Amino acid sequence: MLTTGKGSISLYMQIKELLTAKVGKGEWLPGGIIPSEINLAQELGVSQGTVRKAITELVENNILTRRQGLGTFVSNHDVHRALFYFFHIADDKGHKVLPDSRVLHCRRKQASKKETSKLQLAAGTSIIRIERVRDFSAKPTMIETITLPAEPFSDLSEEGNCDLPNTLYELYEKQYGITIHSADEQLRAVAASKHDAKILNLEVGTPLLEIERVALTLDKTPVELRISRCSTRRHHYQNTIF
Repeated sequence: MLTTGKGSISLYMQIKELLTAKVGKGEWLPGGIIPSEINLAQELGVSQGTVRKAITELVENNILTRRQGLGTFVSNHDVHRALFYFFHIADDKGHKVLPDSRVLHCRRKQASKKETSKLQLAAGTSIIRIERVRDFSAKPTMIETITLPAEPFSDLSEEGNCDLPNTLYELYEKQYGITIHSADEQLRAVAASKHDAKILNLEVGTPLLEIERVALTLDKTPVELRISRCSTRRHHYQNTIF
């Protein structure tokens, strides 16, 4: 129920929360069109301007997407979004291109203390741990360790099921109904281990950029822990702040 009056949340913020809840609960599915501003205003008993303000903020937050002449849609994961919203590695000319991926391992394990903490899991929980190499211009440049809770991703560890797509967030959304809306990242400098050096064709101890990311759903539930170790010989981390 919408409320007004002193001390209450502003009307457009209430509308924003209502619309966000529709996405979070799956009432509005990724890629689907939402009702028009006029219809929403009539349904909620508010002005069209109030609805428009709420929708504009949701567009700015990448929860919704406006398409000229078509309407407003729930954002979904595609190559464009993966490249420009969640991927921040560029070459030395500033060009961003999604690298190719090769899966090395995909196994069911017991979560480590770090994985348990980062994904907010109970001690002893099973996880799926994926290790893959990412090639830029056919050169191995990044090694990734990806951790997912075993539920609902348990089938990923089944034999012969490790032929994973390049953009995993699209897989999570289409196959498991889980949409990644945000991520927390930490960056640090590390030295290449023997394992890193062998895979990336580097000397042991070569400086690498390590990016630790926890991917979150709309309600801030952590779904994926991803640790990427990247050679910076020809690439760097690039993030534009608006």
